[in-house]
Amino acid sequence: MRGIASRRTLLVCGGVLIVVVAVGGALGLGGNAEDATENPVQATGATAEVTKGTLTNATTVSGELNHGTETPIALRAGGTVTWLPPEGTVVKRGEPLLRVDDRPVVLLFGDLPAYRDLAEATAPPAPQKAEGDTTPPAPVPPVQPFTGRDVEQFESNLAELGYGGFTVDRTFSAQTTTAVKRWQKDLGAPQTGKVAAGDVVYAAGPLRVAEVLVRPGAPATGDLLSYTGTTRSVRVKVPAAEAGWAAAGTPVLVTLPDGKAVAGTVTSTGTAQAPDAAQPADGAAAPPSVQVVVDIQDQGALGTLDRAPVTVEHVAEKREDVLSVPVAALLALAEGGYGLEVVDGAGTRIVPVETGLFADGRVEVSGTGIEQGRHVRMPG
Repeated sequence: MRGIASRRTLLVCGGVLIVVVAVGGALGLGGNAEDATENPVQATGATAEVTKGTLTNATTVSGELNHGTETPIALRAGGTVTWLPPEGTVVKRGEPLLRVDDRPVVLLFGDLPAYRDLAEATAPPAPQKAEGDTTPPAPVPPVQPFTGRDVEQFESNLAELGYGGFTVDRTFSAQTTTAVKRWQKDLGAPQTGKVAAGDVVYAAGPLRVAEVLVRPGAPATGDLLSYTGTTRSVRVKVPAAEAGWAAAGTPVLVTLPDGKAVAGTVTSTGTAQAPDAAQPADGAAAPPSVQVVVDIQDQGALGTLDRAPVTVEHVAEKREDVLSVPVAALLALAEGGYGLEVVDGAGTRIVPVETGLFADGRVEVSGTGIEQGRHVRMPG
């Protein structure tokens, strides 16, 4: 029967589109756009405006800006702690990290911990013979120099600090001893030419003192302080099933507590971990999550922030200068596709539309007669 057509209205309920079928014969709605234009019906109910602007499909998660994981520093120097730096202090290569028995414990760079004392090898003293003893002296064993990768690591640091006159290699030589004495003199330490295992601490780079764990006067053993890196970054926990966007190199936008946005880049994504919190009372297990680390290249843009809550936004798709309407305004047409019930004077007509990006409860639309400022009827 001409003049009778079905209309299906798309409703949004809990994130799911529900199709509702209604009969429009009494309204005079035709089965195509031409019929609809010729037979407008009286406009009733709420309407929405067709707007022009930017649609963004983005993922936003909460995170924390900080200096990274805190790592404790343990010493095996013995003695008594006599000075510790204030929390937040940045310690560079060659600078004292603390003082033990009023001697500096110096930060050097490297991946091999200090595990032994280093010094130039010396021959043992000849045994004293009693007067009149004609026994031939025992052979003196050859001197075994201190050699190894730890020697090379230490000498590399000494050279980087400007002390020369020796060859950077795996042997602690007499020339190394001379350079060490000059270094110790500049530090205000006893000029022994020897480097005890407790005189230095090795790390990958400059350290920021995160927390002082003891007070001056405490024994210089065990964990004395903790440190972090010197660069601030953002860490967020994302459900593992939703972390597909968090690949290394992905650009993101980090919003600071004052509303300022700074550029960031995903540097790493951890493996899925079970939640730390107790299982909810309803017995439903929380999904595993991954930790995503975001680097911020412009550290100056962070101002004086040390630790702060932030939000991280990843834009998956962005469409600029497009027309859009609320998703709930879409109609699923009987002949296929989607349409809008456009308010035309005192009546309305169904206009077929092409849809584009869905984002933030709106949808990009285009079609004949769809223009900025038009009003469309919202299903009641």
